[in-house]
Amino acid sequence: MAPGKHSRRHERTGARLWLMVGAIAVAVAAVAVGVALIPHPPSAPAAATTAAPPAPLTVVSTAPVGSNVDSGATISVEFSTDLATGSPMPTLSPAVAGRWAVLSPTLLQYQASAPLVPGSVETITVPGGNDGAAGARGQRMANPFTTSFTVAQGSTLRLQQMLAELGYLPVNFTAAAPLTAPTQEGTPQIGTFTWRWANEPASLTSLWTPGSYNVITKGAVMNFESQHNLTVDGLAGPGVWSALLAALANGQGNALPYGYVYVNKALPESVTVYQNGVQAYETVANTGVDAAPTADGTFPVYARYTVTTMSGTNPDGSKYVDPGIRWVSYFNGGDALHGFPRGSYGFPQSDGCVEMPISNAAVVFPLTPLGTLVTVS
Repeated sequence: MAPGKHSRRHERTGARLWLMVGAIAVAVAAVAVGVALIPHPPSAPAAATTAAPPAPLTVVSTAPVGSNVDSGATISVEFSTDLATGSPMPTLSPAVAGRWAVLSPTLLQYQASAPLVPGSVETITVPGGNDGAAGARGQRMANPFTTSFTVAQGSTLRLQQMLAELGYLPVNFTAAAPLTAPTQEGTPQIGTFTWRWANEPASLTSLWTPGSYNVITKGAVMNFESQHNLTVDGLAGPGVWSALLAALANGQGNALPYGYVYVNKALPESVTVYQNGVQAYETVANTGVDAAPTADGTFPVYARYTVTTMSGTNPDGSKYVDPGIRWVSYFNGGDALHGFPRGSYGFPQSDGCVEMPISNAAVVFPLTPLGTLVTVS
């Protein structure tokens, strides 16, 4: 092969190679330029962050609920969210000695130092509005929250134990063990009753039955009511229980001797007054005639007058009106201990009352406060 021809083929081959390299370079450059020229979308602005509104402040639950609630029950209030430090506390009506304790950020418990009053309706009020309960993030309840529950009636046995401890019964009560908590003061305790004085009349001791609300307990309740300016009806309602619990807490016992009256219908009829188990006074007396007898039984004195007018119907149907009757203690309907002038005493002469000489009745009257038991037999 001639040298000249070989050289031209080589030149053509080299030229094609450079053309290819150049084309590739141009393509790469074009791609690079294209990539650079593609516009990028603008970055989205960062979303604005806002705090979630605080959860509403509400009362989720309260305890106890319903009726027949034990007097030693614990009161609590649970909220839907944390309370602020220093938030106003709920109130109780009637008030109970003690204070609220924060058991957790959402739970309050009342640490009572006295029992709930038996028979009472207890109301829990959580204050609302701008001055009411406050959540940890400033939430307020728009309106107050109110709920109530009813405390169980007190037991007769515990009533008797308390009356005995305070000296309103002719028996003492000694508990077998001290209270486990002050809230148990209204709950019956294990213990024993004993007679306060030796040789008390059988007509009185025969009346006593622990746990039974009979006349001896009623008389003691009436005496207590009278001394504490309560309605004297012998019914142990919430007012009596509240006063009894307060008297126990303050050591405020019976300010009077324990009195008892026995009316003996055996001839000659007589009245015997006992104080603190001892015979204090005895006098002749008259009871009702056969057509208007003085009823047998035991009754508490329920009304007293230093002087009053007595009126009624005689056995023959005629009416009587007797003004100026002195030293009157009513014990059974229209029957009363009182003074009345007679030519003699010691046998039935009245229309049912127990009559005594006026001067003797003056001695008996101060010994028969409200609630004093009068036995006629």
